[in-house]
Amino acid sequence: MSISLQDFSLENYLEELRPLIDVDCGTLTKEGIEVIANQMEKKYLDMGWYVKRVDCGIAGTGLEVRNKPDSDQIDVMMIGHMDTVFPVGTVAARPMTSDENRAYGPGVSDMKSGLLNVVYALRNIDKAVTDKLSICICMNPDEEIGSLHSEEWLKSVAVNAKNVLVAEAARADGSLVKARKGMARYRLGFTGKAAHAGNDPQSGRSAITEMANWVLAINALTNFETGTTLNVGVVNGGAGANIVPDQAEAVVDVRFWDNDEYADADAKIRALTETPFVDGVTITVEREAHKPSMVPSEKTEALMALVEQSGQELGIDIKWQEVGGGSDANLTAVMGIPTLDGFGPAGAGFHSADEYLELNTIEPRVQLLMRVLEKLAA
Repeated sequence: MSISLQDFSLENYLEELRPLIDVDCGTLTKEGIEVIANQMEKKYLDMGWYVKRVDCGIAGTGLEVRNKPDSDQIDVMMIGHMDTVFPVGTVAARPMTSDENRAYGPGVSDMKSGLLNVVYALRNIDKAVTDKLSICICMNPDEEIGSLHSEEWLKSVAVNAKNVLVAEAARADGSLVKARKGMARYRLGFTGKAAHAGNDPQSGRSAITEMANWVLAINALTNFETGTTLNVGVVNGGAGANIVPDQAEAVVDVRFWDNDEYADADAKIRALTETPFVDGVTITVEREAHKPSMVPSEKTEALMALVEQSGQELGIDIKWQEVGGGSDANLTAVMGIPTLDGFGPAGAGFHSADEYLELNTIEPRVQLLMRVLEKLAA
């Protein structure tokens, strides 16, 4: 039993998607984010919804959209991000294109099509459904760097929400996302003492030697069995081969399923600063980003059952995945709010020039979102 989308035209959808893709709007590119925010704001104002612009500091504008702005309670909160990972110049090099099966371009599936699908669902849904629900859509400008400047705002809204649906892309096989690893990112700074490597090396204190020992110590904290992994992904330091290096830096990515195990790893990383491997070197540890893991609760499983039933009624085979990448779903799940992700159309190749959107999943995913909202209203 399908849901009718009034005069759904793939051609019209792609024409509405194009101006969302053909904008350089990587995180912290405020001008591009503003272009996206203005487009999205107009779509909701045209539907008669209330739009509040939120200042997210150096990241730019966030949008908080509601059908019942005076309601204390939110029945359904939907989240999506307006930023991409791509630098200025990407759109000029590869603007949106499409063929019979797929659309391509920066952010086409991560996650401009997800933002647009939410609009299509709310445009087409029966007014009797939205009359029964208090709905809030939050669109933030900085998810790709861990929502550093929007986390506080998102949580302040979510505290009043009964359910959270995140419109990130479905996986390539159409799977939705029931669990996401937590993530953290650290910047480690090492300060030693420079000296001439030939004449007076013993007077130096090598920041790079200290960093090398840290790399090994951090690698030792990885536990593949439980899924806690630490990766020293960026290192730099030194000024010349004939100088004992007095500066070095490393950036570390951490992923985990178990929030307690991560807390233990965090404590061990910080404790290493107290006992340097090289006497006389000082270390700073700055945690630049953190999202707790998203693991289904009993309430989440009840929401999953509702989604599965919705899919069954529409002839959509609902599958679930646990994925290693984080999203804003992590932020709300740890608050105990039933949270599911992957409600956008299917795609893959995220964060690369190969990113694509499966065209034949657009309309069914709009219909799925509509049916889920209908069931929540009932």
